[in-house]
Amino acid sequence: MTLDGYRDLANRLLRPWVRAAVAVGATPNSVSVVAFVFAVAAAAAFYGATPLLYAVGALCVVVNGWLDLLDGALARELGTDSVAGDLLDHVLDRYADVVVVVGLAAGIGRYDLGLAAVTGVLLTSYLGTQAQAVGLDRVYGGLLGRADRLALVGVTGGLSAFVPAVAGFSPAAWLLALFAVVGHLTAVQRFVSAWRQLT
Repeated sequence: MTLDGYRDLANRLLRPWVRAAVAVGATPNSVSVVAFVFAVAAAAAFYGATPLLYAVGALCVVVNGWLDLLDGALARELGTDSVAGDLLDHVLDRYADVVVVVGLAAGIGRYDLGLAAVTGVLLTSYLGTQAQAVGLDRVYGGLLGRADRLALVGVTGGLSAFVPAVAGFSPAAWLLALFAVVGHLTAVQRFVSAWRQLT
């Protein structure tokens, strides 16, 4: 399960948004910062853990994901894509991942699941970029990439507005458990893939 295979479709859907961003004078870095602000807003909403706030958090995550796609497309359109911009984007993405997971965990008081989930999420991302650091292509695939996580957080936030618990656990708890297990499996999958290419 990975949405990263649909990047070409996403880029086509982004074209009108890129034109609009160019028209208003937005820069890729400013779009990255605004995307991070929406991630923080999502985390704050998930911390509130009410049905309405879960719905708000889900919407903020969707906007964060869309803007995260837009900043790269805008940089390519303007011809301003750079290593510095890539660094800023990745740093803000990692902080966004952390704050969203922490918001979900704090909202339900499950810091144990939050710790397991956030380490899985961070290691997945680390292994994706570490492959590039050792001379391979950057790895986006695997069981659960960032696009998949954002989609799942958005869906779970929406579900949490209507479904308080399933088998005694909130949707947020189930999501954190999924991130913990599948995140680490994805990290291992990426490591094995890179290792095989290097040896």
